[in-house]
Amino acid sequence: MPVALYRIDDRLIHGQVVESWVPYLKIAEIVVVSDDIASDDIRRTIMRFSTPEGVELKILKVQEAFDCLNGAPGPQNILVLLPGLKEAADLLSKGLKIPSLNIGGMHYCAGKNISIGRAIFLSDEDCGYLKFLAGAGVGLEGRGVPNDKPINPIEALL
Repeated sequence: MPVALYRIDDRLIHGQVVESWVPYLKIAEIVVVSDDIASDDIRRTIMRFSTPEGVELKILKVQEAFDCLNGAPGPQNILVLLPGLKEAADLLSKGLKIPSLNIGGMHYCAGKNISIGRAIFLSDEDCGYLKFLAGAGVGLEGRGVPNDKPINPIEALL
């Protein structure tokens, strides 16, 4: 499927996505990849209400997302939203080609003590996933909205 952007954002569908990325990339479909949310009726309903009118929404478990995104024809301009780096690493490990990954929001919580930019806080586990993704050739950028200056998360770790 023609993916316009793979984005890590623990808030998933929210203002920056709806007001900035969706119109900027002319997104036709949002695919949320989360085993937890795909299994939670209340959170799925909230995501549906948060999705802009005229934009399709799929909420899929990691395996379902791999099956959906792996080469099948589909609508143009898909935005893939992942709550964390683990989901991106899981998709990559299954064989999905992720040419680049935008890290937009990984907010501070217990255990996330490494800050690499505005709203990007990492745990040691996150750093491992980040290095795995970079080592696999995934282009990485930290950027909240399209007109922000992107940062290189690997360089920011050094």
